[in-house]
Amino acid sequence: MVIDQYGPPEVLHGASVELGTLGPFDVLIKNYATSVNPVDWKVRQGYLQARLPLKFPAILGWDAAGIIVQVGPSVSRFHVGDKVFTRPAIDRPGTYAEYVVVHENLVAAKPSSLSFLEAACVPLAGLTAWEALVEYAHIGPGQHVLIHGGAGGVGSYAIQLAKAMGAYVVTTTRKINSEYVESLGADRVIDYESQAFETIIRDIDVVLDTMGGTVQEKSFAVLKPGGILVSIAQPPDQKRAKEFHVKAVWFFLEPDGKKLQQLGQLFAGGKMKPTVGNVFALRDIQNAHVLSQSGHSVGKIGIVIDPEKAYQH
Repeated sequence: MVIDQYGPPEVLHGASVELGTLGPFDVLIKNYATSVNPVDWKVRQGYLQARLPLKFPAILGWDAAGIIVQVGPSVSRFHVGDKVFTRPAIDRPGTYAEYVVVHENLVAAKPSSLSFLEAACVPLAGLTAWEALVEYAHIGPGQHVLIHGGAGGVGSYAIQLAKAMGAYVVTTTRKINSEYVESLGADRVIDYESQAFETIIRDIDVVLDTMGGTVQEKSFAVLKPGGILVSIAQPPDQKRAKEFHVKAVWFFLEPDGKKLQQLGQLFAGGKMKPTVGNVFALRDIQNAHVLSQSGHSVGKIGIVIDPEKAYQH
């Protein structure tokens, strides 16, 4: 599925596109499943043109799970036939496709406990949660963590990851999703439609901001001095961070196969589980974008590329 121009979901359409040649360290993956992330429709709308200019026709999508069918001459970590998952580089053709070419450093062995569809719903959102909580916040046992939007793709992995690291987890969500986030391990759930989180909680060590805007602004007040706000939504106000004696960072995910492998071990060991909410066929990707853009999807939106293989382990 490609786009020939920026615009609404309707610009997505089927096409045949020639595969690029494999570089010496590239692998060719026969792709069984992918998933939709908010970055997909932001790119489709043209919101990220300055950071990510596209060459049309462009293939979107930055999650893949499948089997390696060809390796470049210098590839050392993988072989033809390996079952893998990946968050590929964002500046190469994406994963809404039957085949995807990826540098081996961005690839990891698929956890055998996950189907290809489940595995395809992990890399981008899971690595984002990992980078926020492990790399930036240095999360540890006994810390109190506030995760905004706990029912979303990143939020639902962040809750599980924080619990796996021994933290106490507070999350915001709509009341309709409170049982879901509790099932992921949330210790305290705040219904953002009827409760103001900033009046309820204090002394938080880490805030994961998935929302930006006023949610981000209000989050400074709930942090304890020396705490950290990590945003994936927008760069935080550094003057405000100074006022509250906290750190505040924003980042754009840098994918990494070794980190993905570590994350995969948490799934293999039962410490985390995949969060597949809605599932669409690749040809129905327009509707998947509409759902993602609504902001009300629960967990990840999975996309089946090969219906015979996507559900296999």
